[in-house]
Amino acid sequence: MRATPVDRQLRSTAIPGLDVVGSDSSTSCVSSVYDPSLAFIVQGSKTVNFGDRELVYGPLSYLVSSVHMPVLGRVLHASKEEPYLAMKITVDPQEVSNLVLEMGSQLPLDAAAETCPEASCGLCLARMDLGMLDAVTRLTSLLDTPQDIGVLAPLIRREIIYRALIGEMGARMRKFAVADSQVHRVSRVIDLLKDRFTESLRVKDLAEEVNMSESALFHTFKQVTRMSPLQFQKKLRLHEARRLMLSEGLEAATASYRVGYESPSHFSREYSRLFGAPPRTDVVKLRGEQRTTALA
Repeated sequence: MRATPVDRQLRSTAIPGLDVVGSDSSTSCVSSVYDPSLAFIVQGSKTVNFGDRELVYGPLSYLVSSVHMPVLGRVLHASKEEPYLAMKITVDPQEVSNLVLEMGSQLPLDAAAETCPEASCGLCLARMDLGMLDAVTRLTSLLDTPQDIGVLAPLIRREIIYRALIGEMGARMRKFAVADSQVHRVSRVIDLLKDRFTESLRVKDLAEEVNMSESALFHTFKQVTRMSPLQFQKKLRLHEARRLMLSEGLEAATASYRVGYESPSHFSREYSRLFGAPPRTDVVKLRGEQRTTALA
């Protein structure tokens, strides 16, 4: 992590599935879609907003994302002397399922997590314990000895997932690994929405796809994502439109059409509601922040 750039860009490393990011200043809200992963902050702090929830985390906690989730993230504390430094480990849901089956009865029960109304949320925080901290430290240390990565990285990565499964968020993670559970079916709907967010999709059709009733899908989907299926789809569209305008230079009307909007004015209203400014104003501001960072 010592060599992590502080240009706010998420960068892959020599360790497969391990990405790092850094910033030497606080940021405005950045839109992104989290994939199933474990995220750790080494230094600084960050706030993540999704649906009606806000999570704030720093070096003593880590973020568990069990599904793809559109979020707004903002670095809270960072400076040139103590930059924000973070890492993300991408997690294959099938890998979690296989490990759950392998562990079987060894997995601890968590009655509180089973009855808690937040237990099915697809994005949550957990406290770092010494075992997790040690494993994460050993994984990142492999960047200094690249000759060891091929053999040791898969083992340590597996250990990190194992420690997450036996930790305080383990019961919640396991819900998404059980093939016939409601939340696992919702994760399938989320994958479908992520792949087809530009299309006109009905909740009725989504429910039939995973053999759920409309009411059950709506209720469980909102537990997992803090949004309805259509709100989730809308945020996927708006996040992608923002990326297209910022990264590919598309005009707002072209970006809105690309992500599935038929009315540019409707797109502009919903964009302003989510990001706090009209598309053009927002993108100009973000580009200015990028130039400032590059010149710093």
